[in-house]
Amino acid sequence: MKTYDWIVVGGGITGAALAYELVKTGFIVLLLEQYARPENATRYSYGGLAYWSGTIPLTQQLGAEAIARHRILSQELDADTQFRELDLLLTISADSDPQATIASYAHVAIPPRLLTIKEACELEPLLNPEAITGALTIKHGHIHPEKTAQAYIQAFLRAGGEMQITQVLQILPNGVKTYTANYHSAKVAICAGGLSRQLLQSSGVPIRLYFTHAEIIETPPVDIKLRTLVMPANVQRLQLEAESTQADELWNEPNNQPVPPILDIGAIQFQDGSLRLGQISRVLTDPRAKVNSEESEHWLRKSIAQVLPELANLPGTWHHCLVGFNNNRLPLIGAIPGFESVHVFSGFSNPLVLVPPLAQRFANFAAGNKDEIITQLSLPC
Repeated sequence: MKTYDWIVVGGGITGAALAYELVKTGFIVLLLEQYARPENATRYSYGGLAYWSGTIPLTQQLGAEAIARHRILSQELDADTQFRELDLLLTISADSDPQATIASYAHVAIPPRLLTIKEACELEPLLNPEAITGALTIKHGHIHPEKTAQAYIQAFLRAGGEMQITQVLQILPNGVKTYTANYHSAKVAICAGGLSRQLLQSSGVPIRLYFTHAEIIETPPVDIKLRTLVMPANVQRLQLEAESTQADELWNEPNNQPVPPILDIGAIQFQDGSLRLGQISRVLTDPRAKVNSEESEHWLRKSIAQVLPELANLPGTWHHCLVGFNNNRLPLIGAIPGFESVHVFSGFSNPLVLVPPLAQRFANFAAGNKDEIITQLSLPC
């Protein structure tokens, strides 16, 4: 039986990037993903790159590294990630104070600019002017997240990596157990997003990782043109994540809903003309909990109608996925104390920005090179 240096579990953007960087560094790597086309957070992401939004020196440095990396990534991976820079429009709701809102962004690496209602509607003509008191704008990076993950995987395979489509059932001291076989390795990296907590805990490895159930509507290509990436200036999801992790013990039972769901009204149009509209974030401690798709879609469309009325009734399909996060907005990276062969690379609140530079850093760290950022993000002993 072949033994690998690393087994990477999860084929979203996190696992794909890490597997590629590890094999590029010289390791023998196996990437495991349970679906041929994953229905994960990468698949249904907006694709936005908020590289400007770092609030502490660490995230500001990684944001600068990330945008530099994305600008050359298509060339390096020999595949089009559809990288571009476009205008981000952060809408300020009719019941919010524009000055207070812009003040809340004063501490980010590159603060956005405040627009009047008229200026916002000139930038994005599909906006309903009666729904806002203004907006913030800044240049924003954007990629096609699924194509980027696939680009990483194909580059990984060309570099000599191996991949299997199979579900990991258990983490073993020397590898993993799947439905089809046991695979042996010196080290395992868990990059399973919203499923990371359940997978690790079912293997007897305690971890404080969490997840939301995210819901969007995806449309086919349409003739309507959305010029910007639209999101709310006051994102509720971050507060939801903070409040839902106050009592970790609630997450050990499958039927809890620690906090009510929220909806952050947003929209993005991809280069093929398709749109993603959303998003609902729902905290249900069972990763396989059922959600009423009809009620969710009605809530999404009704809310979109308030801000972007021409998009509300477009044909589209409701989708649902899990989004992993950590309780301090920073990812969990490194060996798990007491289980030194098991590493975690998960919990990213801003994955499309943070993953590319951190995957590169992690691989170099794993090869024996010092890295202060990886050390800073590592789990405490």
